[in-house]
Amino acid sequence: MFSKSCEYGLQAIIYIALNASENKKVGLKEIAEQQEIPTQYLSKILQQLVKHKILDSMKGPNGGFFLKKNPEKLTLLEVVTIIDGTDLFDQCGIGLKKCTDKNPCPIHHEYKLVKAQIKKIFEEKSISQLCNDIHEGKSILNFNSSNQLSLARH
Repeated sequence: MFSKSCEYGLQAIIYIALNASENKKVGLKEIAEQQEIPTQYLSKILQQLVKHKILDSMKGPNGGFFLKKNPEKLTLLEVVTIIDGTDLFDQCGIGLKKCTDKNPCPIHHEYKLVKAQIKKIFEEKSISQLCNDIHEGKSILNFNSSNQLSLARH
């Protein structure tokens, strides 16, 4: 549904929100290793998020990435919009260029409802809420069990 860049961006944002603060930055290599994302690819995604003032970064021995925007106010939709745009929520489910309410494709009406539900979830869910779910053990960020244990205790 989302591009690989968007998936990686969302994973990285959540990882950074869980592990970074103003006093502790998270390095690119750490994020890439923990989330199993190619480093060069992740670097480009994170720079895009820095450019849009979602993240900030510092260079040097104690450098790395940290959230610039308050995680309680940062929604999934904001991250998706930066990386993939919002076309996903407007496109036809089977890829027809001229699919509309007046000229619907065979799945138009059902797919329109699903897209609206997904968009609503992404508008309403903040990064902070996702982090809370991970802290409470309701969800995971990756399948690296030793990392999950440390995140749950964080």
